[in-house]
Amino acid sequence: MTYPREASSEAVSRLPWFALHVHSRREGMVAAHLKEQGYACFLPLYKVVRKWSDRLKELEQPLFPGYLFSQFDFQNRRPVLMTPGVQQIVGIGRTPVPVEESELESIRQALASGLSSQPWPYLQVGERVRVRYGSLNNLEGILINFKGRHRVVLSLNLLQRSVAVEVDLAWVTPVGEVRTSASSRFFHGCATAPSLSL
Repeated sequence: MTYPREASSEAVSRLPWFALHVHSRREGMVAAHLKEQGYACFLPLYKVVRKWSDRLKELEQPLFPGYLFSQFDFQNRRPVLMTPGVQQIVGIGRTPVPVEESELESIRQALASGLSSQPWPYLQVGERVRVRYGSLNNLEGILINFKGRHRVVLSLNLLQRSVAVEVDLAWVTPVGEVRTSASSRFFHGCATAPSLSL
């Protein structure tokens, strides 16, 4: 892959990842345009079964509708912002905020495991657990029980979005105590993320 301005692969690997707010249902097209320009992109997808009148069809949908992730030098952001479908770079106030790479790596690891994943209401507090099994080994998240099945919830704090990965209870061990606070909040998956338009 050729990166903009002929940057070395070592220099590119040190660049931060940013979340891009893009037109809904055009995430794949935007990612393709960015890749054509030489930018590294990450568009997390999950599989969902849709029922049609005469059949069931498995589709791939974005885990974070309206968002994708790209690695670039923020000082040279203009080509990214000029890419068709890109609305803005996500940040807080007027300050750009890169996505925590550890959070992105957790999402990549979960998707690579092949286990069932799906969008989930944003969770910020709860009992943190560490998975001790197979391809999810060392993955940390919040343990929940939904409809009799256990899931580990991974969160992207900047977007206030979460992903749930189905696990066996025997795979996990606690890594911290349950934290409670009067200021603890529960954000729904449709919460509006802070954004930066530059």
